Parts: sequence; structure tokens; C-alpha cells
Amino acid sequence: MATKSKRGLIKLDAELCKGCYLCKSVCPLNLISISDRLNQKGYHPAIYIEDDIGIKEHKCKGCALCAIVCPDIAIEVYRE
Repeated sequence: MATKSKRGLIKLDAELCKGCYLCKSVCPLNLISISDRLNQKGYHPAIYIEDDIGIKEHKCKGCALCAIVCPDIAIEVYRE
């Protein structure tokens, strides 16, 4: 029986993010970066770098460390 590797993805709400970047510091695969754009509050929000590729190519395992440390509850984690 072949084991299926876990895959996940995260959704970041750029308008809730205040740019503390705790999520970036805890991501074990460095899949969170900082946006060049400002949100409505004037912060550079965190962004998920795998947002524009299919789930089959995602490296994210859905560990949820980013969501756990987010003080603004701006991150939702999904697992496949």
C-alpha cells in the first residue's frame, strides 16, 4: 500500500493581516512571503507563494503553524 503524502494550502486574508510576519518565521518550508502591495490599513501583508499553482504541486503539508501563531486570525489552513 502506497502512502499518500499530505498536501495542504493556506488562505491569507490580506486585509486582516497587520504585517507582523510571525507566520513567515514559523513556516518550515518557507512558503510565506511579504507582499509588495499595501492593504487598506497600510501594511504589507503576508502572502502564500503557492497560491497560483495546483494543489498537486503544493509543497505545503498543512501543518497549521502559521495559523496557530497568527494574532489576527488571518490564515485558514486546508488539507487534502
